[in-house]
Amino acid sequence: MKNKSYIGISFIILIFGIIFIPRIINRIKNDDVTKIDRLNAPGQRETAADLVMKIGPVPKFSLTNHLGKTITNTDYLGKVYLVEFFFSTCPTICPKMNQNMLKLENHFKDAAEFGIVSITINPSYDTSEVLKSHAEHLGVTSPNWNFLTGNQDYIYEIANKGFNLYAAQNGDAEGGFEHSGLFALVDKKGNIRSRKDDFGNPIVYYDGLEDAGIEALKQDIKVLLNEK
Repeated sequence: MKNKSYIGISFIILIFGIIFIPRIINRIKNDDVTKIDRLNAPGQRETAADLVMKIGPVPKFSLTNHLGKTITNTDYLGKVYLVEFFFSTCPTICPKMNQNMLKLENHFKDAAEFGIVSITINPSYDTSEVLKSHAEHLGVTSPNWNFLTGNQDYIYEIANKGFNLYAAQNGDAEGGFEHSGLFALVDKKGNIRSRKDDFGNPIVYYDGLEDAGIEALKQDIKVLLNEK
């Protein structure tokens, strides 16, 4: 009986080998196994387009630019743009933020649908004339980069309640003001957009000081420029 059992098991193994081993070999040759493993891998990250999620509509704003012209959020419809809050006499993070904006402007200099909005949080000093000199000092030439000024309470309302990007006057802070070093990314339809962090949560705003934030913006701006 034992011999018959061995014969039966051997026969099953032989049939398995004849039927399935060639299929496994073909899958390996065709990279099917690798493809399936990649698709089912835990923690597989989404595509760049999936990462740029909608947060909500950009708050309405109407301010005066460095050339004395009124600029509103509707002037940027049809453009992918960045928003920052800064002040020209800032001795701490603003110069770094402005330089990183310049890097992004230079990176997308051939994209007519890319723009930047820099809003001062010290409008009593940062008049249109001062902002014009500031733009010239930075070497800004793009017609789509506007440095904006206006009523301080109105600007703080836009910053703190519209964008939820912190800005405040503080006599104890260097330069007399404090604000976040974050950039808001807005799509062509006027929606604030964001990628997700490693845990699947929206970052909402991009780090305007670190290289990682600027590289993420380069990727995501490119995605949004290609959107219809």
